[in-house]
Amino acid sequence: MSGAPTRPARPVTPTTILAELLDGLVARAGAGADADLVRARDLAAGLDPYLDEHTSPASPALVELEARTRSAAWTGPLEQEMLSGHVEGRFLAFLVGLTGARRVLEVGMFTGYSALAMAEALPDDGELVACEVDADVAAFAQDCFAASPAGRRIRVEVGPAADTLERLRGTAFDLVFVDADKAGYAGYLDTVLDGGLLAPGGVVCVDNTLMQGQPWTGERTPNGDAIAAFDRRVTDDPRVEQVLVPLRDGLTLIRRAG
Repeated sequence: MSGAPTRPARPVTPTTILAELLDGLVARAGAGADADLVRARDLAAGLDPYLDEHTSPASPALVELEARTRSAAWTGPLEQEMLSGHVEGRFLAFLVGLTGARRVLEVGMFTGYSALAMAEALPDDGELVACEVDADVAAFAQDCFAASPAGRRIRVEVGPAADTLERLRGTAFDLVFVDADKAGYAGYLDTVLDGGLLAPGGVVCVDNTLMQGQPWTGERTPNGDAIAAFDRRVTDDPRVEQVLVPLRDGLTLIRRAG
């Protein structure tokens, strides 16, 4: 990973994809664009900036981490669009405070934006354990963590998340954030629920559960199929209750039923 000019993030959420599609329609219509079409475009395009403006600001360490992530030259399956970002980071930090979490588990870290956002909300003696399969990405994140006092609350476990979760069985966490390989989601949730990883009253937060709208638009990709199957599985699981929040690319909050 080397430095590169920062480029705008491509649309990877239902809202931003919709905004891009509507903008294209308005552009093709030109001066004759229907007023309702223009309004629909403006509603979609303005939502994310409005959320960003009216959400508490990120810390300087998070701003720097985001800038470094967006300017890095990613290759292969890694891309800047995997970054959680400001509003989602603040949402996760809010969850930490709301639940009174002292121990957090993150399955899939990337460059560590969500990990650092949650760690900043933990008490001084709190701990966040982050699983990351890519050693180079883990090193990138840890270098960013070193710039923040909250970084000392983060312990990075490098290797396949399934192996790390097996080693952690019996260690209870108050909040679990899952943002890793989509085909592995069901297995990760089962291990968390059945392996003693979720503390009483704990919450599991799963990212990308809208997957660019693919589950309901019928677009067929491996990730879209995996998320559609996961969403259905959670919906039909009598062990849990859940709510799917339409924030960014979808966040599902899960807790034990009853």
